[in-house]
Amino acid sequence: MQTVTLNNGVEMPILGFGVYQIPPEQTEQAVTDALAAGYRLLDTAAAYMNEQAVGRAIKASGVPREELFVTTKLWISDAGEENARRAFEASLRKLGLDYLDLYLIHQPYGDVYGSRRAMESLHREGRIKAIGVSNFYPDRLVDLIDHNEITPAVNQIETHPFFQRTADQQLMRERGMQLQSWEPFAEGREGLFSHPVLSEIGAAHGKSVAQVVLRWLIRRDVVVIPKSVRPERVAENLDVFDFALTDEQMARIAALDHTGPGDERLVFDQGDTGNGGIGRDQVAEVLIRSLLTGAAIGRTFELFAEPGAVPADWSGLFTALTPDTAGVLDAPPTRTRCRP
Repeated sequence: MQTVTLNNGVEMPILGFGVYQIPPEQTEQAVTDALAAGYRLLDTAAAYMNEQAVGRAIKASGVPREELFVTTKLWISDAGEENARRAFEASLRKLGLDYLDLYLIHQPYGDVYGSRRAMESLHREGRIKAIGVSNFYPDRLVDLIDHNEITPAVNQIETHPFFQRTADQQLMRERGMQLQSWEPFAEGREGLFSHPVLSEIGAAHGKSVAQVVLRWLIRRDVVVIPKSVRPERVAENLDVFDFALTDEQMARIAALDHTGPGDERLVFDQGDTGNGGIGRDQVAEVLIRSLLTGAAIGRTFELFAEPGAVPADWSGLFTALTPDTAGVLDAPPTRTRCRP
């Protein structure tokens, strides 16, 4: 397996297996299939609520721990120095491991600096091999780098043919960081799997569109974590090291990028006013994930959003989107803060 070398010398596989949105009851089998196919990088998160299933699959696999690279992430509700350390211990316990290869701050909200202090301490103790972030845009990333002792090793962000993040990658290279892609297939949006350019390139190599996209990211030195619950797709996504894209094919894919004001993202952007800031459903996802873990009870939330982007009818929002969790909070979140 091809690897990249992180800024502290740790070797990280360039292709791994992600478990975002895989239900816990399917995760163990999916990870079992991935490990059997040859994946050694596994990516989960506290907010995915499937760390235990990942841990069970690791334990049953018989793969030596030193051959694995395991990543999980700190969720917003556990931000802060003491909370982050407790959350780390909980994730480690669920995974059945005694150390993590990579621990990420999942979103740039809450007490990021306190979380970083906890993570840096755990890194010095040898319990985390590398620390990083996820979904950090350049302004927050530079701020974090300039005001912390350890430069994050990785920033895991949305990256795919329609949102290529070339400027972000250049900044990360200059700062000694590794770009990692989540959702490399753009959730199939814009007809990605039948896109004529990607399909034509795939046909030239006898490969699928998914394999072309993965090979394109790897050629760019981007670590990527596709996911699937279908064993044949899991194996197919790993079979991308026996062909190479030409410079002309790379240029054709580069031309698919349409990053710019007004473009829709798959993830909310804390600094992007072009798409109206944080959307209703995205705000709900942040809060509801915390509700489902019980972490929201008794807490006050700070939502970083553009002015006017946060909906006023919170009770209707919770009732409409998650009827089972409506009423868990005694009152709607009591505080919002607009990002300057």
